[in-house]
Amino acid sequence: MDTGDAIRISSARLSSSRLGSARLSSSNIWRTGGKEIFSRSSRDEDDEEALKWAALEKLPTYLRIRRGILAEEEGKITEVDIENLGLIERRNLLERLLKTAEEDNEKFLLKLKQRIERVGLDIPTIEVRFEHVNVKAEAYVGGRALPTIFNFTVNILEGFLNTFHILPSRKKPLPILNDVSGIIKPRRMTLLLGPPGSGKTTLLLALAGKLDKDLKFSGRVTYNGHGMEEFVPQRTSAYISQHDLHIGEMTVRETLAFSARCQGVGPRYEMLAELSRREKEANIKPDPDIDIFMKAASLEGQETNVVTDYILKILGLEICADTMVGDEMIRGISGGQKKRVTTGEMLVGPAKALFMDEISTGLDSSTTFQIVNSLRQSIHILNGTALISLLQPAPETYDLFDDIILLSDGQIVYQGPRENVLEFFEHMGFKCPERKGVADFLQEVTSRKDQEQYWANKDTPYRFVTVKEFSEAFQSFHIGRKLGDQLVIPFDKSKSHPAALTTKRYGVSQKELLRACVSRELLLMKRNSFVYIFKMFQLIIMAFITMTVFLRTTMHRDTVVDGGIYFGALFFTVLIIMFNGFSELVMSIMKLPVFYKQRDFLFFPEWTYALPTWILKIPISIVEVAVWVFMTYYVIGYDPNPGRLFKQYLLLLCLHQMASGLFRFIGAVGRNVIVANTFGSFGLLTVMVLGGFIISRADVKPWWIWGYWISPMMYGQNAIAVNEFLGKQWRHIPPNATEPLGVLVLKSRAIFPEARWYWIGVGASIGYMFLFNFLFTMALKYLDQKESRRQRSAGSGALSTRVGSTNDSNPNRKRGMVLPFEPLSIAFDDIRYAIDMPQEMRAQGIPEDRLELLKGVSGAFRPGVLTALMGVSGAGKTTLMDVLAGRKTGGYIDGTITISGYPKKQETFARISGYCEQTDIHSPHVTVYESLVYSAWLRLPPEVDSETRKMFIEEVMELIELTPLREALVGLPGVNGLSTEQRKRLTIAVELVANPSIIFMDEPTSGLDARAAAIVMRTVRNTVDTGRTVVCTIHQPSIDIFDAFDELFLLKRGGEEIYVGPLGQHSSHLINYFESISGAPKIKDGYNPATWMLEVTTAAQEEILRVNFTEVYRNSELFRRNKALIRELSTPPPGSKDLDFPTQYSQSFFTQCMACLWKQYWSYWRNPPYTAVRLLFTTFIALMFGTIFWNLGSKRRNQQDLFNAMGSMYAACLFIGFQNSTSVQPVVAVERTVFYRERGAGMYSALPYAFAQVIIEIPYIFLQTVIYGVIVYSMIGFEWTASKFFWYIFYMFFSLLYFTYYGMMSVAVTPNHNIAAITSSAFYAIWNLFSGFIVPRTRLPIWWRWYYWACPISWTLYGLVASQFGDIHDKLDTGETVAEFVRSYFGFRHDFLGVVAAVLVGFPLLFGFIFAFSIRAFNFQTR
Repeated sequence: MDTGDAIRISSARLSSSRLGSARLSSSNIWRTGGKEIFSRSSRDEDDEEALKWAALEKLPTYLRIRRGILAEEEGKITEVDIENLGLIERRNLLERLLKTAEEDNEKFLLKLKQRIERVGLDIPTIEVRFEHVNVKAEAYVGGRALPTIFNFTVNILEGFLNTFHILPSRKKPLPILNDVSGIIKPRRMTLLLGPPGSGKTTLLLALAGKLDKDLKFSGRVTYNGHGMEEFVPQRTSAYISQHDLHIGEMTVRETLAFSARCQGVGPRYEMLAELSRREKEANIKPDPDIDIFMKAASLEGQETNVVTDYILKILGLEICADTMVGDEMIRGISGGQKKRVTTGEMLVGPAKALFMDEISTGLDSSTTFQIVNSLRQSIHILNGTALISLLQPAPETYDLFDDIILLSDGQIVYQGPRENVLEFFEHMGFKCPERKGVADFLQEVTSRKDQEQYWANKDTPYRFVTVKEFSEAFQSFHIGRKLGDQLVIPFDKSKSHPAALTTKRYGVSQKELLRACVSRELLLMKRNSFVYIFKMFQLIIMAFITMTVFLRTTMHRDTVVDGGIYFGALFFTVLIIMFNGFSELVMSIMKLPVFYKQRDFLFFPEWTYALPTWILKIPISIVEVAVWVFMTYYVIGYDPNPGRLFKQYLLLLCLHQMASGLFRFIGAVGRNVIVANTFGSFGLLTVMVLGGFIISRADVKPWWIWGYWISPMMYGQNAIAVNEFLGKQWRHIPPNATEPLGVLVLKSRAIFPEARWYWIGVGASIGYMFLFNFLFTMALKYLDQKESRRQRSAGSGALSTRVGSTNDSNPNRKRGMVLPFEPLSIAFDDIRYAIDMPQEMRAQGIPEDRLELLKGVSGAFRPGVLTALMGVSGAGKTTLMDVLAGRKTGGYIDGTITISGYPKKQETFARISGYCEQTDIHSPHVTVYESLVYSAWLRLPPEVDSETRKMFIEEVMELIELTPLREALVGLPGVNGLSTEQRKRLTIAVELVANPSIIFMDEPTSGLDARAAAIVMRTVRNTVDTGRTVVCTIHQPSIDIFDAFDELFLLKRGGEEIYVGPLGQHSSHLINYFESISGAPKIKDGYNPATWMLEVTTAAQEEILRVNFTEVYRNSELFRRNKALIRELSTPPPGSKDLDFPTQYSQSFFTQCMACLWKQYWSYWRNPPYTAVRLLFTTFIALMFGTIFWNLGSKRRNQQDLFNAMGSMYAACLFIGFQNSTSVQPVVAVERTVFYRERGAGMYSALPYAFAQVIIEIPYIFLQTVIYGVIVYSMIGFEWTASKFFWYIFYMFFSLLYFTYYGMMSVAVTPNHNIAAITSSAFYAIWNLFSGFIVPRTRLPIWWRWYYWACPISWTLYGLVASQFGDIHDKLDTGETVAEFVRSYFGFRHDFLGVVAAVLVGFPLLFGFIFAFSIRAFNFQTR
């Protein structure tokens, strides 16, 4: 800091003598740093700048902070308004301050610090202390922890009884953190290490004040001696989560800019004002660039801040700054870049204390190093506080930290300086080996499995040292004692800087936050315009169909029945307008996770999010309703008075807004697509049934009449009917009547015939619109995200107790020898792979038709040899692997591949090879053991009997160390179930139980911490030692992982090989090969050879050395040896025979069906959110319908009674059907990804899979039908004859069946379930119209009759109505019999029932067949 002192002295001297002009002081002081910041062309520029500066000095502080002096490229000096800096100017400014992020960041930060300290300002610091922190969770243990339908029901009942203290809770408390205490000091980088499940995330959350409310917390966390309640921890500290939640449609720059805009600038503005005042007094002129940067960084309310650009540069995100973040629907940035966006999102804010959770997952070691290094500079120079947990820190990254906290099983084993950590473990008797990263050693030394290998005290026998013993020993170790002493003395609060802790809830004014949310919402609507255009298009088509069905030429105005048809048209209109908002539900739920994250970080209050989502959608409503009304009004032939046209428009507009509000509210309450869909349908159903069309007001039972009065649809229905039927066209009085026809129609439907009801309806709709939007905001404020992460910690906690017993088996026995296999080698020569040139590259003017990804690659893999396939990202590692394994679905492949000398045939090859994909795809609802049984069952040859198979599975589980996890559920990645590393091991095990000879693994260690990676690599090594051929692509191996490999296959970018051969002891062959190239840099001692090798062979190095590594390799002795080896392996050895199998799949068609069915059985049984919710929903609806339509089935006085009875059938069929159809879609979509993997592995053909998926639904649907049928049939009071009851159940069953299969089919023909939901819902509306309830077949125009026969719902209604009423000869009040009326009005004949039954059996068969066919024919997975 001597320069700083020098500056301070010189500035004091200057200001005392007041001699130095601004120019003099600037040149002297600013050049004490050693080199000139600007090379100036002449003196007059200096003078010009001095004059401008003097002018700036005279401004009042408020303005002075908003102006700066910008030196342009050509030496022009301009005064700029900082709030209006353009993108180019900002970019140039940063270019000058930081040419390269690695080198210049430190210099830049030092300049900032010098400027602040020169005038005697302090940068605030935060010291975080935690004392005696305990965290416990509660969970079910053992079999009760599995989510089966039984447990689901019992848990609900138990929870209900616990609340009333009737039953004690059966949940067991699981400790997560055990009495931990410590201090995190400012200006020091602290690394948090620990094996997975040791409570790292919980500790970070506890320190950041973000613990889940369900967890029991005791102890005390203080910042600068202040408790959490005295300030706002969310603003003061930033917690960076390990899960990346971002809105996919925003670019990286927009995401960070929004975050910066919401978090504000903290104390930067006040500090700058003070700084500027003191500089003016001391007459100091700062560096203009630094000045502009600091001013730009501390003005709030800018849409894009210079800080955003700075963070983008430091995190290396500049290349993808304008790329969409992306999600499973949109191609976006890579996983590693997403991780960095999550980090950047919090770094752009002003928070001083950083708690970062595993920020390096998916990043290569050099990027991690660079990010941690920038963080370190900022922490050290700008007095920050940081606690960072990393999974697999490379040695060079580990060395950047000052302090280490080692956590294991919820206890702190070591906390203190990095230099003393090895000393502590040596004092305990454990030594870190030479070629081992310290971080890896620390994570392994506390685990029961790995501890023994580090025991250094050879004189005393080893015994396992528990975490508790380590923890107690640390208390008496000198570092531990020192820490204890510090904790005893409380923090002196007077030393806390007033600006260090934030007490304001939000970073900027709420008006500014509203502005930010509005602009983001507009942006998202622009990006999602496809959805709106698609909905518009759908609406136009529906309007067109409605117009042609209700064409005015076929619509008369003679009798009450004619009025009924108009009434149907109006009802359909109201339905369409209400349903049109349904997409709001899905869209608001998709954005919820991001909203909850930002709400909890206090980015913005709830209302600023809720308001734009409502207000900005109003124009869309206006357009959509206009399209519908102006297309259909005159064509259908409503009352021609234009006033009535606009009244209808206004009413529908309010209804549309009301419906959108309702669905948004349901989405915010449901918070999960399946639950929300269920409740959404339920709410809609209640609103619709009681809306006055399906059952008239006169028939509503007194105990449901409140439902009629609060149904928003009733008001809309009333208003639209009054508006139409009191019009001029309906004024004439029909024969034998006393009142106008319009009034008669209204009275026949029990609707109030007064004109004021139109305005009552409009008023009610507007009222409901405000109510629902208000409730939406409340739901956002008070509800939290549905947490599905809690099961995981409980699961692993319950399992770890059983680990000890399994590993004591005899380690010396040879492994994996129950089943014999044939060792095979694979050789390939001159492999080329090309794809069609992508459009984007064509657009840039590249003339070639094909883009070559692999350019003539040759090599061989042999049994018992572990080969690493390496290269920078984009070198074609996975591509080569996919080509060799035969997993490519597109592209052009040339070259020869031989298996032990015989040409490779894909059919047989799939039987002897395994392929572990990079993404671990497994069925979520089966246990680990079941997954393996299933795989073995389908892939081992039929000769193997079940006993041997079981033994083999046990062995594989031993080999891969999965035995303690056998009963654990797999779960969905990132949501619940297994951790990443356990999933990886499961992926390997699933392939191993197939007993393959050749195994390909795509990045088996990516996303794992050092310990997990070591476990996985140990498994891989064990596999190789059984004599199998194994190839792994690998991204960034640590030293000891790299040492596990025997051979290396190194590709450079562009798909050419540059080294193929043995690694040698400690990679000696590899190092010698590359060091022998003239000019290549030598490897440093103890450096990771894998990292060095990738650094030496970059394209940049090729240019420096002027060599082409491909040429070097092609001319080497090594290449000739490899060619000879390939030739040798390409000829079959004498006496061998080609592989051949009698059938393509190892099991018969029947066995495949049984196995698939077995797996589906468990999947459904353990998926209560789908199966149990569906049954509950059905029971609920049945009871509701039973009470609404109580005893209506036996009434046969007039036509309305029959309409009511039919209404119940119509509504039930429609709603339960739609519900089944929508809820089955996500289930099939998840299973389909698994199906792609399993079919690729040659486990079964598409038909058994489709068969199982189709069959498993039948028992559930049958149960559903019986529950519904019995309740409703008895409560509505239909006739109790055996045949009628049988028909009722029969028709309901097949209707639900075809609905469910229709949902499955729609997934099978579309790429993902979101598109499936949109396309299938389009058909529901059409089916609804042609169901024969809204318009009977007899009144349909002749050109639409064909569709009536094609519509499944119409057949259901035909069957239900005809079987109930088609043979009843009681007289109605009009004088005709029931049977005659049914026949004349609906066209239903009783003797047609057999045909109807046949057709209804046909529909599910047809849909099921299309499902099976599409699953087989369409492959939406492109590789």
